[in-house]
Amino acid sequence: MDSLEEKVKSIEAVFDKLDRAIDEFQSVTSLHCKFGCGKCCFKPDIEATSLEFLPFALHLYKSNLAEEWLSKLNERAEEICLILNPTQAGTGLCSQYAHRGLICRLFGYSARTNKYAKRELVTCKIIKTEQASAFALAEGNIALGLEVPVMNEYYMQLASIDFDMAREFYPINKAIRRAIELVQHFYAYR
Repeated sequence: MDSLEEKVKSIEAVFDKLDRAIDEFQSVTSLHCKFGCGKCCFKPDIEATSLEFLPFALHLYKSNLAEEWLSKLNERAEEICLILNPTQAGTGLCSQYAHRGLICRLFGYSARTNKYAKRELVTCKIIKTEQASAFALAEGNIALGLEVPVMNEYYMQLASIDFDMAREFYPINKAIRRAIELVQHFYAYR
């Protein structure tokens, strides 16, 4: 793929497809995140690829915010995801929800394939305990063939866009920083 913007459009198409699949899954199962939660985002060891944050990086570049974000990311690289805003009011705590990465979109409403080729729902303890009956029903329906987004299938779709960028995982802030640097590098030589 030649153009960075074409690559970003392809990534956004994967994200749109995933968002629609998750909406459908949530509507069938009634599983949902607790209002104002975001506890999954507080894990310090979340990893991502720079590819999944290219749309965010391009948005920052076009908004003249790339340097500001690079500075924050360099100062606070070891912290939890810097997109997270614990003081934000509303449904979740993501300050850049429209530009969140693939891992952020997948967690809670997707499945992994276990060693027996069975799909297992990947979600948080809060959903498992506070929505136990809906969770159990969803797991049972997945075993019976209910469509659920499958993590590795979406990562493979990203790999088809840029294999090299999709195969290297970094701590989430480093992935975001690398994406911003890649966008800046792309435009510096155009």
